[in-house]
Amino acid sequence: MPSAWKPDREIDILAGTPPGGGLDRTARTLSAALNANNKVINIPGDGARKVWASVDARAGDAHVLCISSPNLTTDFLTGIAPFNHDSYTPLAILYNEYIAFVTRSDSSYRSAGDLLKRLRTDTAKVTVALSTAAGNPNHIALAQVTRHAGGDVRAPLIRVFDSALDAVADVVAGNADIAAVTAASAVNELETGVCRALAVSSPARLGGWYAQTPSWLELGVPCTLGAWRGVHGARGLTQDQIAYWEKTLTLATTAPSWAPELARHYWTPLLVTGDALRTHLAREQNEMRDMLLALGFVKSA
Repeated sequence: MPSAWKPDREIDILAGTPPGGGLDRTARTLSAALNANNKVINIPGDGARKVWASVDARAGDAHVLCISSPNLTTDFLTGIAPFNHDSYTPLAILYNEYIAFVTRSDSSYRSAGDLLKRLRTDTAKVTVALSTAAGNPNHIALAQVTRHAGGDVRAPLIRVFDSALDAVADVVAGNADIAAVTAASAVNELETGVCRALAVSSPARLGGWYAQTPSWLELGVPCTLGAWRGVHGARGLTQDQIAYWEKTLTLATTAPSWAPELARHYWTPLLVTGDALRTHLAREQNEMRDMLLALGFVKSA
């Protein structure tokens, strides 16, 4: 039976990063693919957490969509935020985005092996730029690499920025040695030659500007962590509203503009909705808790 609910006014797609940031790229790709009148609204700040206050203010309103990520889980587990996925209405995961470890082109880190050596022998002198929050998937990926190298996962100096673009800019400015960011976030710097990529967290090599960059896995490092991007609605949506958005978001991933954007941004398709989505989020929270506990980022369950 078709959903009885449909939008009767413009849809607001909220992104917690500035224009050009990771969540903004998702919002604009979705905006172009969505078969509904919509506009993108950027609400950056507080490590992409400020945007959720706007969602809180619109409980029960199915005309607002917010771009989401695993950070809702990691921020909650580390005590940075009092809310997680259950605080809102999960609607879909759209794709996965793997993490690139990049450095300045004139850096002493000529290869991933150089980074592994420094993480093993002088971990505290490695400065890493991240986006949004300590303890997020990018930080966990760094910790997995550090642990494999034999270093203290809490020793690297972490610099946190609201956007991955700012984290890359910090490396270009010479303030951080490495940026661990979503792959698309460093493409401009790879194109212009000011940065080079040392490794990526994907199971296999990515294409394009990362075609010559090894995956951590092929280097023998067990790091295949990605950061999915999805969509949440406000809390208190009805089943009809949820059904409409699950169907509409699924159709958006078949739009002619969708696949080229995934390829352009080095995104991997990963559509999850309905019961499978809720199961995925619950399992991920348990797995993230275990990883954060093991890595010392949280003190107890």
